[in-house]
Amino acid sequence: MHIEKKTKASNEISTSSMPDIIFMLLIFFMVTTVMREYEGLIVLVPKAKMIEKLESKRNTSYIWAAKDGTIVVDDRRINVDDLRHIMYDKMVKRPKTTVSLLADQEVSMETITDIHTELREAHALRLSYSAKRIEGEKL
Repeated sequence: MHIEKKTKASNEISTSSMPDIIFMLLIFFMVTTVMREYEGLIVLVPKAKMIEKLESKRNTSYIWAAKDGTIVVDDRRINVDDLRHIMYDKMVKRPKTTVSLLADQEVSMETITDIHTELREAHALRLSYSAKRIEGEKL
């Protein structure tokens, strides 16, 4: 008479505690992650009586122009001559990109004209000017 062993060694890895480990890691990363702060220039945008909101921020590229002539594109300080190449690359990747220009009230018209020229050369023709609504005015 042959008697077999009732317990056999298993080659499988137990996955019963896997959801617990995943949720603990998820909670850990949610608690310890620090969101990036807004790093744009401090710009006093002009006021307007009538403004419209952009439909989608997903296809929007932001350009800040400060009164000292500093230009920032998507949190990177650039020279005005580099604007054409940067925006051309963005337009090739996403042709429906809208450029939102946030210019200080005291920025020189020469800087604005240079930005317009570079955007035209990059075929970034969808341009939106950012402004703040005058208090008390209705849309």
